[in-house]
Amino acid sequence: MAKLIQSLKQWVKGVLSAQHAKKREAEIKAEAPHITKTMIVEGLRAMGIVPGDVVMLHSSLKSLGYVDGGAQAVLEAVHEAVSPGGTLVVPTYYLPGGTIYNTCQMTDYVFDPREHGSNLGALPDTFLKMPGIRRSIHPTHSVSALGPQAEYIVSTHHLAPSIFGEGSPWERCLQVNAKVLGLGITMGPVTFYHLLEDMWLDRFPLPVRLPEVFKLKCRDWEGQLIEVPVTPLDPQYNPRRIDNKARADLQQFFMDDFSRVGILKPGKVGEASAWYVTAQDFYARLEWLAARGITIYAEPEQIAKPVLE
Repeated sequence: MAKLIQSLKQWVKGVLSAQHAKKREAEIKAEAPHITKTMIVEGLRAMGIVPGDVVMLHSSLKSLGYVDGGAQAVLEAVHEAVSPGGTLVVPTYYLPGGTIYNTCQMTDYVFDPREHGSNLGALPDTFLKMPGIRRSIHPTHSVSALGPQAEYIVSTHHLAPSIFGEGSPWERCLQVNAKVLGLGITMGPVTFYHLLEDMWLDRFPLPVRLPEVFKLKCRDWEGQLIEVPVTPLDPQYNPRRIDNKARADLQQFFMDDFSRVGILKPGKVGEASAWYVTAQDFYARLEWLAARGITIYAEPEQIAKPVLE
């Protein structure tokens, strides 16, 4: 019965989401400038995205303007910008509980990459339908990639001891020095931050990970049942975290700090402000700040003024 109720909730949510998306698309089409795939490629190239790059994409589709061809055109444009030889990486999370912790409480949940899409929006869902993608097997933070480095980036996620740490797509992106690209977003909704937490573990300034490790069930690509270790983030820190809408101050602090030290490269793609930071610069700066007590959970008084070199 619980499974049926959950399925009905997901169905209703999907219907409402589709209706909202259709209404929003009509509004954007009527009001916003029309953006073509060629314009997106040109904007990306102008800001420094070049063939051969590995790009981890975080994007707000509506911020770009009305894109002819929608999400498909955006993804094709980013892939074209890094081609030949480049790889596009897109978060395609399926998080049925809404948070890691809540998902870990769902005893009947089994993630199946062959059946479960993404609940992050149009871009991830569209990416999952593109030919040639590779998707990591993970019950909360599945990541997908397209290109020569795709298999390397996603293939060991289910074997990794943590969600974001060694062996995860984020750690693999660090190894290949991917460009973390934001299109029309702040520096809030960027999961690359969590790599530091899972690499530093007890060295991290705050105990943001719960002590319990859950073993969540997944199906692999052959349908075999496997268990993947998941350590939830402590929900008590959610209100303080940079991706909380109330933490615009923290989002701006990181934007200003990364810009001040010269690692954030700005641009404009379509109608959207854009930025990228190479993974190794990103991680090194997170380490430098964390060593001084500044993290994505910093209190307002900690970031009242710039952290001097």
